[in-house]
Amino acid sequence: QVQLVESGGGSVQAGGSLRLSCAASGDTFSITAMGWYRRPPGKEVELVATITIGGTIDYAEDLVKGRFTISRDDAKNTVYLQMNSLKTEDTGDYYCNVRTSVGDTDWLDYWGQGTQVTVSS
Repeated sequence: QVQLVESGGGSVQAGGSLRLSCAASGDTFSITAMGWYRRPPGKEVELVATITIGGTIDYAEDLVKGRFTISRDDAKNTVYLQMNSLKTEDTGDYYCNVRTSVGDTDWLDYWGQGTQVTVSS
């Protein structure tokens, strides 16, 4: 089992910045990747960014290119999402995701409780 605690959401004006944090605890040795997803109002959940234990990073380039940066602190089992130049369309609930390995071939995802980001014009 992995427990996730998110923080850092809030309200900001367009052009501002926020940093989200997600701290993992429990069976962190099994984590293979960490990331962020979001659900804009009235829309489906979408990928924002992921980072693997090996350091491979994937962004939803069309959504966050050049504005968001994902990073992690292995000593703290924490993943961060630095969000700059925020736009009103970045508004939504942001969810931390952790993927863990189960045996040799299976995996299991854990999700944070979500943190709200509101960007006003």
